[in-house]
Amino acid sequence: MTPNPHPLPTDITVFERGWLSSNNILLCGDQATALVDSGYGSHAPQTLALVRAALGDRPLDRLVNTHLHSDHCGGNATLQAAYPALQTLIPPGLARHVKVWDPVALTYTPTGQSCPQFRFDAVLVPDTEIQLGNRWWQVHAAPGHDTHSVVLFEAAERILISADALWEKGFGVVFPELEGEHAFAAVGETIDLIEALAPAIVVPGHGPVFTDIARAIRVARDRLEGFVTHPAKHTRHAAKVLLKFRLLEVQQQELASLQAWAHATPYFAVMFSRQTEAPEFSSWIEALVADLVRVGAAAREGSVIRNRG
Repeated sequence: MTPNPHPLPTDITVFERGWLSSNNILLCGDQATALVDSGYGSHAPQTLALVRAALGDRPLDRLVNTHLHSDHCGGNATLQAAYPALQTLIPPGLARHVKVWDPVALTYTPTGQSCPQFRFDAVLVPDTEIQLGNRWWQVHAAPGHDTHSVVLFEAAERILISADALWEKGFGVVFPELEGEHAFAAVGETIDLIEALAPAIVVPGHGPVFTDIARAIRVARDRLEGFVTHPAKHTRHAAKVLLKFRLLEVQQQELASLQAWAHATPYFAVMFSRQTEAPEFSSWIEALVADLVRVGAAAREGSVIRNRG
């Protein structure tokens, strides 16, 4: 975790996390406190420690998830156990699957990731406002990276919590595309929405807080155009992201074991069916690993693949 270098109001604290976890945004009001997104499950003890260190004797009153990818809600269960009165709010789209806890519908099984089961108390309704800390935040639907994602906008000081809809250098993998949905247009519409909101400062789901919004939007649109023009580029990118996430979680793995993990992970079967670069699955995974090694995101020592960076 690194401190936020940008001047946010003193009631907003950003815990900038490593890439296995999303950033966590702590909002401290006179009467209540709230946290936006809780990181990955294996990082939950650190998430709790960060929150406790910041709050001291104060309780955490509300937990809000911008979307239900495992790196944004994996700490929910730990926080709920630590703060029994905690109210948890999630976007409405997958609420029924959280209620019965369906890890397939929630995409944890298809991506080969895990998320400890958690409960929720209410849903975030787009086009409404919610009070978090002392501030009122507009809730906006932000489909694309995730069909059911939302972003939060505080209009008084034009602060946007953008989740994975906009980073300083792009946006998150467009997961609905991996499921056969046409979601690139939704990414563009969400970028248009953010531009129309005209935030002065953006707190993204990953990476540093930033203020050059126009540049970030240009980068995102250029990246989107590349994916629309060459969908196979996005598929290959998504496969490498999931492999990198796996390496971040386990730190190192034998290549054969990594190939077996990918073979058992449903999204990889779908992505492999769309490529023509390798004659068989193991060769395709090995080529993706070689790409990660080439850019310094992984290292290979004999048959062992290690995480780097």
